[in-house]
Amino acid sequence: MSKSSTPYDDVFRTLLNDCSSLIIPVINEIFGESYTGKEEIVFSPNEHFLNRQNGEEQERITDTNFKIIGVETKKYHWECQSSTDTSMLVRFFEYDTQIALDEGEIKGNTLIVTLPHSAVLYLRSDKDTPDKLKMIIKTPGTNAEYEIPVMKSQQYTIDEIFDKNLLFLIPFHIFSHEHRFKEYEHSPQKRTTLQTEYETIKNQLEDLLNQGCITEYTKCTIIDMSNKVLEHIAKKYANIREEVKAVMGGKVLEYEAKSIRNEGLLEGIQEGRKEGRKEGKKEGRLEMLFELVLNNLLSIHDAASQAKLPEDAFYQKMQQYSASLSNLSNTL
Repeated sequence: MSKSSTPYDDVFRTLLNDCSSLIIPVINEIFGESYTGKEEIVFSPNEHFLNRQNGEEQERITDTNFKIIGVETKKYHWECQSSTDTSMLVRFFEYDTQIALDEGEIKGNTLIVTLPHSAVLYLRSDKDTPDKLKMIIKTPGTNAEYEIPVMKSQQYTIDEIFDKNLLFLIPFHIFSHEHRFKEYEHSPQKRTTLQTEYETIKNQLEDLLNQGCITEYTKCTIIDMSNKVLEHIAKKYANIREEVKAVMGGKVLEYEAKSIRNEGLLEGIQEGRKEGRKEGKKEGRLEMLFELVLNNLLSIHDAASQAKLPEDAFYQKMQQYSASLSNLSNTL
């Protein structure tokens, strides 16, 4: 990621796209679900076009919206916000209704739309930050209302993050120390306490890696995204930046984790091209993209883009491919 005017949103989206398995424990925490982690996550396009009264279309980009396919299929819409902002309510209404309309269906003279399960992650919060937002839609003859749960990253300690497997929150944990940055910057002793905490984070990530709970790529991505947030939030505090980054490691993602994934992608694409040349088809490359998605090395969105297919079409073909492998395994 290069320098951006929305660094926290960029980190949020990078974690979602590159480490999508980290979403499941967060959804369980926010919505009280009991997903196991074996469910399929299917991302939908983030771009939506809203029709305005003057006839023009205005583009809106959500932070993320996706389906989790388990015993049943549910749609989710999740936004990241650095601070409390009541204008979020208007944006949520616009996003939620457009997401619902995108997949709405007409039966006879009835339009059926399903609103997604929505939530917001606040990176900063205080005693006045609400625990939920609320929508009330007044229609002729009746009212409809629903709540949008609020997750506050600053409320979670390191122990809670690891106990609940909320690894997605690690890059944003530095926000819980933000109000003490001035003290830390001028006190080596207090910075030592901060360093010790981040040593704990890095060691516990290493333990999860050794136990096979996360991949090397996921560990490196979490560390690199933590550094990205640190660079921005502590840009005026050189001592804090340098010492925490010294504990967590340098720019590992660019030289380590990205290379791990990119090498796999390159090998996959090259192998796919070889197969395609042999058979005069593109099946080899497509199958390799299926394998990368099934092994959580590539998002469906990115794979479908590389295959030049709509996401729904790519997902359907991948399901057929997976089923054929399963049938072959049973035959053998």
